[in-house]
Amino acid sequence: MILKAVLSCFLLSPLVSALTDQQEVKVKPEQDVALQCRAPRGSSITLVEWNRADLKSDGYVFFYRNKRSYDNFQHPSFHGRVKLRDPEMKDGDASVVLMKVSVNDTGTYDCQIIVVDAGRAEATPPEIKHLIRLTVTDPDGNVWSGVNVAAAAVGSLVVVVVVVVIVVVVCRKCKRGGWMA
Repeated sequence: MILKAVLSCFLLSPLVSALTDQQEVKVKPEQDVALQCRAPRGSSITLVEWNRADLKSDGYVFFYRNKRSYDNFQHPSFHGRVKLRDPEMKDGDASVVLMKVSVNDTGTYDCQIIVVDAGRAEATPPEIKHLIRLTVTDPDGNVWSGVNVAAAAVGSLVVVVVVVVIVVVVCRKCKRGGWMA
């Protein structure tokens, strides 16, 4: 029994190391970006789930099961913008391409793969996870997110409202002859 546990640890160590795999990717808006995710060579991929933590349970970035992708499980903001880099997933490549990124795509992406390894006798298939921190930057290298854009829009709106109020007050004073008398 102990020997079996020790052997399992050694045989699964490459999979366990994949659990801590994290990458940083920076990209400019409107570009396509490959989000890397890989299972061990020779394993049969049965499930691929790409998630982003802030999406909660609103859908997946990408979902693949039993040799096909399911767009109906996909979050609306990713419809038509995500595809497998290699549709055949040769050599365990479960990477996806996210097309025409925007600042709203900034976040941490989680790739989870379930594989069936013909060499394993256990019923529970191994699970592989990869984390990717995607940052969308402007041409000057400034980091933007959906929150930054919303704050900038609110700030711009406040400036416009203040200018309009000042113009209205000045026009009323001018009509009454308050400043011209």
